[in-house]
Amino acid sequence: MSSNPAYNALLQLSKASLSSASGLPSQKKVTARWSGIGFLLNGKRFVTPMGHVAEIMEVPESTRLPGVQPWVVGLSNVRGRLLPVFDLNHFFFGKESSATKRLQRVLVLEINGLYSGLIVDQSLGMQHFEADRYAQEISESIDDRIAVFSSGEYEMGAGEKWPVFDMNKLTLNTAFTNVAAIV
Repeated sequence: MSSNPAYNALLQLSKASLSSASGLPSQKKVTARWSGIGFLLNGKRFVTPMGHVAEIMEVPESTRLPGVQPWVVGLSNVRGRLLPVFDLNHFFFGKESSATKRLQRVLVLEINGLYSGLIVDQSLGMQHFEADRYAQEISESIDDRIAVFSSGEYEMGAGEKWPVFDMNKLTLNTAFTNVAAIV
C-alpha cells in the first residue's frame, strides 16, 4: 500500500464499490420492428409504409375541377403548393365515405413524382409491428378492388390483422392516374 492517505482512501472506496455493485442487466432479445401509418378505409384498418406518406392533414378547402372523375375532390393550396386531392373511398367503391367529416384525414403522398392527397376515413397514426409478424398472404377478407394494392399483412396483439396498403402500387395504377372524366 502507498503511504498516501488520499490514495488509500480512494482504493478502499473502489474495492467497496466493486464488492457491492450488481451485475449488468440481462440482455433482452431485441426484435426488429416495422412502422407504418395506420388508417381506416370503408371501415377497415390498413397500414402503409412510413416512407409513402409525407404528411397527414385535415381535409383542406379545395377547388373543384371540370372534366375530372367524380373521385377527384379538387385542388388545394397547401403552403403555396397545389395539392390534388382524391377521395380514396369514392375511387374504390364509387361513393363518398360515410365517415364523419371531422375524422377524415388526407394522407399526402410524394411518390414517383406524384404529389397528391388521399382522403381516408380516419388516420390511426403510427403503428409499430414486430417484423416477424408479417405474412405475405392476407388472411382477412378485403375487397378485391383493394386487395391488388395490398402486399401482405402484419399481425398485432391478439390476432389483430393490418393489411399493408402499397401507395406505390396505387400511384402506378393507370385507373388512378387517369383522372380525366370519360365523355
